[in-house]
Amino acid sequence: MFTGIVTALGSLREVQPIGGGHDMRLVIGVEPEFLAGAVVGCSIACSGACLTAVDLYADSFSANASAETLSKTTLGAWKPGRRINLERSLKLGDELGGHLMSGHVDGVGEVVAATPENASVRWRFRAPAHVAPHIAVKGSIAIDGVSLTVNEVDGLEFGVNIIPHTAAVTSFGTLQPGDAVNLEIDTLARYVARLMEFRA
Repeated sequence: MFTGIVTALGSLREVQPIGGGHDMRLVIGVEPEFLAGAVVGCSIACSGACLTAVDLYADSFSANASAETLSKTTLGAWKPGRRINLERSLKLGDELGGHLMSGHVDGVGEVVAATPENASVRWRFRAPAHVAPHIAVKGSIAIDGVSLTVNEVDGLEFGVNIIPHTAAVTSFGTLQPGDAVNLEIDTLARYVARLMEFRA
């Protein structure tokens, strides 16, 4: 589990095809302190996708992404140099500053616009049709692994506000209209939707 509070910005160093080219091994550079106490097999949220660290080095780690993950997230389009939002898994007793997240991406959204609004920036995104019904005003959503509060919803589109601090410590500082982003809906919304399927 994760909280959506990004603790480091990594940089994609290498993309290595494995499994006949269907899967990929990602090598991600980080500041050494981010990996303090990490062990092979630990879970790390990489721009919202939970990946398993298969190799650990002084200032980087590698993780494998299956064909399923590549097809359901933005990871399949990642190129070396890309900035990646990173979060280590939640430990019991840690501060829960965002909201509980699984690191299981529900769909890929698109940046529609970014408009200055007072001391922040209002970002608008377009969600896939199967994800949009689960996004509610004042509900939580994870965008590229960042826990955010939804401030507006209009059909498939929704808006959030990003303060300068968040833009500085996450990949929001490099996002542009048209970019694809990983979306994870609130866990509660996922289970409510499933229960509604069985209403009498």
